[in-house]
Amino acid sequence: MSDKEKKPIEQDQDNQEIEKEQEETHPMKKVRIEKLCLNIGVGESGDRLTRAAKVLEQLTDQTPVLSKSRLTIRGFGIRRNEKIACHVTVRGKKAEEILEKGLKVKEFELNKKCFTDQGSFGFGVDEHIDLGLRYDPTIGIYGMDFFVVLERPGKRVKNRKRRKNKMGNKQKVTRNDAIKWFQTKYEGFVIDN
Repeated sequence: MSDKEKKPIEQDQDNQEIEKEQEETHPMKKVRIEKLCLNIGVGESGDRLTRAAKVLEQLTDQTPVLSKSRLTIRGFGIRRNEKIACHVTVRGKKAEEILEKGLKVKEFELNKKCFTDQGSFGFGVDEHIDLGLRYDPTIGIYGMDFFVVLERPGKRVKNRKRRKNKMGNKQKVTRNDAIKWFQTKYEGFVIDN
């Protein structure tokens, strides 16, 4: 009796090990960058905002989009629908290059709180000149936010127009998947605070 009971348990362990190996090598399980969002929040419209937009344009070679405020906040001197920030969405190889520049500034160290439950992560850079751009006294120095959205192949199934469908939980990127991807791809360190 005991020999019969041991065999199924050993087979289950072997099956679990095989499944883990297949997950690591399966092309549909590989995590990749969907997009990189760069944001500069100036807090006011006018000349400073146009200079911040120039910084993003120099960095990405794309025209940035100006963001409007949602509410009026008298303490900050912000009116509703006033343009106060600019942002750019970058995809593909250019996103990987810019992300690597940003992570070099942070010395490939991120806090665990930077990672979301949906498998995305973000961080900030204090000075744009650290990213390799030359200092221009007419522009000044701006800080910016990096936000990276990760995905696995097949995410399009839930977003496409025709034949939409639910995406399985195994195909979704979790916080642990994002941390593991960051540590393996960039050999980064995740600090626990």
